[in-house]
Amino acid sequence: MLALLDLFIVGWLPASEVLLRGIENLVPKVGLSKNLADDVGGIIILGGAISGGEIAVDRAEVSIHASAERITKAFELIRKYPTLPYIFSGYSGRITPRGISEADAFKQLVQEQGLNEEKALYENRSRNTYENVLYMKPMIEELGVKNASGQLKPWLLITSASHMYRSTKIFQKQGLLVLPLPVDYQTANSLQWTSFNLVDGAQNWHDVIHELVGLFAYWITGKI
Repeated sequence: MLALLDLFIVGWLPASEVLLRGIENLVPKVGLSKNLADDVGGIIILGGAISGGEIAVDRAEVSIHASAERITKAFELIRKYPTLPYIFSGYSGRITPRGISEADAFKQLVQEQGLNEEKALYENRSRNTYENVLYMKPMIEELGVKNASGQLKPWLLITSASHMYRSTKIFQKQGLLVLPLPVDYQTANSLQWTSFNLVDGAQNWHDVIHELVGLFAYWITGKI
């Protein structure tokens, strides 16, 4: 009975969607102004969507995972605003990384897409979200794009909606202002009350637990 109950909780999508949707809605998406190039200092793309490592080396092809919207949205904005600098941040989240970093894989994708590399910056040391921010902070401050009042302009932040709340809290802790542009939504505005799918449900629960554990760990260690 407990096993059947467990399958029901995992597979009945509203059980996981109600929590995941709450996390995704914690940070609303900002509206992009027509003068975006004047309003922001640049674009930040957090890693987590690209498979670098040995596969990219052996196959000579970069694979993009389920969070591909981080990459596609970045490409869209890089094309629209070629004068804005952009930073891709990420090495690998694996315990024993091998092959090329996510940042190097993103650089390869940029070259393959024929995008402007004049404003490109790559951070290829970070292993988690906290290190993303920690290693990017000197790069952002060095660029020194300031507004009329002499303060650093906010940077546009692209990451998954479920990951955005934790990310913005870390940036705030480091004294950096960002404008959130969440992508990769996994839930709609309404619940799918009659939907049952073990695979989708397991992925939703994975995302929920991942973020809750991450928030608790970063809170207890003073990172947010």
